[in-house]
Amino acid sequence: MNGFVWLVPVALLMGAIGLEAFLWSMRDGQYDDLDGAAERIFIDTEIDRPLTDPGKGDRSASETDPKQQRQ
Repeated sequence: MNGFVWLVPVALLMGAIGLEAFLWSMRDGQYDDLDGAAERIFIDTEIDRPLTDPGKGDRSASETDPKQQRQ
C-alpha cells in the first residue's frame, strides 16, 4: 500500500505531461496536413538524380568521362 502513495501521483504527473505535449503539438500545427505527406510520394520529380556539389558545377558525362574526351 505504501507503493501507491507515490505511484499514483507519479502516474498522474506523467499523464499530465503527456497531455500537455499533445496539446502543444496541436497548437504548433503538427497535425494540420495529414494527407499531404502521404500523397507526396506519388508526385514524380522532374529530375531523378543526386544533387551536384555547387562548388564543382554541373558537369555532363562527356566532361567527366576521359574516353569521350579523346574522340
